[in-house]
Amino acid sequence: MPFDHKIDYLELPAADFDIVESFYIDTFGWTFTDYGPEYRAFSDGRLNGGFYKSDFESSTKNGAALIVLYAHDLEATSTAVHANGGSICKEIFSFPGGRRFHFLDPHGNELAVWSNQQI
Repeated sequence: MPFDHKIDYLELPAADFDIVESFYIDTFGWTFTDYGPEYRAFSDGRLNGGFYKSDFESSTKNGAALIVLYAHDLEATSTAVHANGGSICKEIFSFPGGRRFHFLDPHGNELAVWSNQQI
């Protein structure tokens, strides 16, 4: 059930749905629903969204909002991002309350992962 005035859905660009789907399944365990050649929806188990067909990339350098995921084990997640076809664009750094890193998915969309767990 949707909640009033809460973020309900998000969408990201992707040129190759199969590649981004494989990356997010293997790295984060997301599930996907194919809606044809222009759209592929996903669920992370808590939030739903989708990928729309586009050659553009979502990046903070272009003014895009930064989507931040949570991981208990930041180092293992960073390793999985790299192993599954993503690239780290900002190595793990500390900030008040935790640590995080930024990555590019195989399409080039920038996301981040944070943890409140210390080494």
